[in-house]
Amino acid sequence: MRRIFAAIGAALLCASGGAAVVAPTVDQALVESDAMPPKLSAFGLFRGNDPAQPATGIGYTLRAPLFSDYTDKHRFISIPAGKKAKVGSDGVIDFPVGTVLVKSFGWGDVNGGRPVETRLLIRRASGWTALPYIWDADGKDATLALGGRRVPVTFKSPDGETHDIRYAVPNKNQCKECHSLAGEIVPIGPKARNFILDPAAPDKLRGLYFENPAALKPTMPQWDDPKSGSVADRARAYLDVNCAHCHNPAGSASNSGLFLRWTDDPAGVNYGIGKRPTAAGRGSGGMDFAIAPGDPAHSFLIYRLESTDPGIAMPEVGRSTVHKEGAALLRQWIAEMPKASH
Repeated sequence: MRRIFAAIGAALLCASGGAAVVAPTVDQALVESDAMPPKLSAFGLFRGNDPAQPATGIGYTLRAPLFSDYTDKHRFISIPAGKKAKVGSDGVIDFPVGTVLVKSFGWGDVNGGRPVETRLLIRRASGWTALPYIWDADGKDATLALGGRRVPVTFKSPDGETHDIRYAVPNKNQCKECHSLAGEIVPIGPKARNFILDPAAPDKLRGLYFENPAALKPTMPQWDDPKSGSVADRARAYLDVNCAHCHNPAGSASNSGLFLRWTDDPAGVNYGIGKRPTAAGRGSGGMDFAIAPGDPAHSFLIYRLESTDPGIAMPEVGRSTVHKEGAALLRQWIAEMPKASH
């Protein structure tokens, strides 16, 4: 993480007022139009179209990030000059029109660490637009992939296991499915409780892009850091970032009645505890409850998280591998629940 911030931070400091100032190259008119350029370079978001060299903006990461096949994610925000994002009293970040959230996905042991894809979430006057770009073989540019694509990739997970997968770049409709809230596209990860601006960025840079940067308080536990919270707190944070963007009363999975937001949803039946399947089909695996307290082996929430079968796996998109470490945390959480909880 420090390496990611150091690389992006150096580039952004240079572009935003460091010793060797580089004029921003972002085509703001294109960003704010309805256009969907076939090449990523058209936006001018990177200097020399190098994904490690943002033209302007500020780097960020998430305290509890979404699992995406063990990819490394490089994130930064481009906000037009003279405008600032604002953190609301509810912790939701209001980004101005012309903002671009840029997220590149890759692996350190694939293509020399170069990204496989870069996704843009653009705030336009009509709302947010999601555009997925796949980097060309020569790494010099990325091509718009509205229909998505499967990219063959071989990589090693942190435990040393080798994975040969067809990495799924989502199509535009799949982007909309995950980012939908009350019928509108919204950012998933950037909320004050889960949002970390580059810690190396000076206050001047933070104040350049955020009206009240001190309101960004990343209080959500880190699922893989026992010091950040209890097993239950970390398990709920994991479910929030990996599932709750769909599993909430206004999300695309609202009809399931399973709501998995971190602090907004009580840990009861609607949270899956003692909840019987509604329309899970094969997804229930013949089990009675999404979460059977004290019995992770008979909890179909675990069954779905540990499956890669397209008709069973949850989340439905965004992964081709099982996040063993995350599933192990949820197994521990369920195992520690008193069996009389339902």
